[in-house]
Amino acid sequence: MIRTCAIKKNGEVKYDLSLRALQRPDIAWYWVDFEQPTEEESKFLATHFRFHPLSIEDCLEFVQRPKMDFFDKYVFIILHCINQNTLNAEEVDFFIENNYLVTFHERPVRGLNNLWVRMKKEEALQKGPMAVFHAVMDKLVDDYFPPIYRIEDRLNEIEDDTSRYGGTGNLMDEVFDIRSELSKLRRTVMPMRDLLYRIINSERMTQVSDQKIYFQDIYDHLLKLAELIEANRDFTSDIRDSYLSINSDRMNQVMMTLTVITTIFMPLTFIAGVYGMNFEHMPELEGKYSYYIVLGVMFLLAMVMTVFFQRRGWFRVNKKPKHTD
Repeated sequence: MIRTCAIKKNGEVKYDLSLRALQRPDIAWYWVDFEQPTEEESKFLATHFRFHPLSIEDCLEFVQRPKMDFFDKYVFIILHCINQNTLNAEEVDFFIENNYLVTFHERPVRGLNNLWVRMKKEEALQKGPMAVFHAVMDKLVDDYFPPIYRIEDRLNEIEDDTSRYGGTGNLMDEVFDIRSELSKLRRTVMPMRDLLYRIINSERMTQVSDQKIYFQDIYDHLLKLAELIEANRDFTSDIRDSYLSINSDRMNQVMMTLTVITTIFMPLTFIAGVYGMNFEHMPELEGKYSYYIVLGVMFLLAMVMTVFFQRRGWFRVNKKPKHTD
C-alpha cells in the first residue's frame, strides 16, 4: 500500500494525492509511506523517485543494521522498531530531502500510523520532513521501554519469590530466557544509540541543527535504555551465579554425607569380609557368643564413628534460607 500526505504552502493538509500530483507548485512538501508494499509498488522507488540502487537494495532485503547514508539529493536512514511480542527488530527506512519524506516498511508500525493520523491536527508535524522523522524516531524509541520494564518486573519476581519456579532447573530456564530477550533488545538499542550520536554530530545533517535539542533528548533515552539493559544483564548474571553456587554447595554437602556414610561402613565391611573367609581354623567361630560379640563390636564401631562425624559437623546440611519481609 502506498499512501501520501501533502502539506500545501497555505498550510492545508491533503491526503491520498497521486504521486504525480505531489509535484504541483502549490505543494510545500509531502510524505509518501510504503506500508507492506507489493513488488509493483516497490518499483516506484526506482521509477518515480529515482533513488540510488544501493538504498533500494537495503530497503528490500530487511537485514540491515540502523545506519545513515548520504546521497546526492537525499539522506537514507534505517531505524529499527521493536515487535512487542517477539522483541525482534523490524526495519523502517527513511528517504529524507528538504521537500519530501519517503518511508518504507514491510510491517505496520504503530507509532508511524499514529503520526499519520495526527498530521492534520498538529502543526508541529507540518513544519517539514525532519519534524516527522524526529517524531517517528521518538515513538520508536519510546516503544523500547515497555519490554525492558516487563523484564525488570520478572526479575524482581524472581528475587522476591523463587519457590514459584519449582526448582533450580526451571529458574535457570527462566533466567536464560530473560537473558536471550535482553540480548535481542541490546542488538537493537546499541546500534540505534550509535546512529543517533552520528546524526546529532554530523555536519552534513544541516536539517537537524534547528532541532538538535530534541534529538539530544531521544539520545538521552537511548543512553538510559542501554544502561537498563546492561544493569538487567548484570542482574541475571548475579542470579545465575548465585544459584549455581548454591546448587554446587548443596551437591558438595550431599557428596560429603555419602562419603561419611561410606566411611562408616568401610570397617564393618572389613569385619564382615574377614569372618566371611572360608578357613578351617578360626577360633572365634567356635565360641558360643562369638556371633553376638562381633555384631556388638560392629554396632559400637558404627555408633562411635557416627557420633564423631556428627560432632565434627560433617552430617550438617544447610537448609535454604526463608525469605522474610
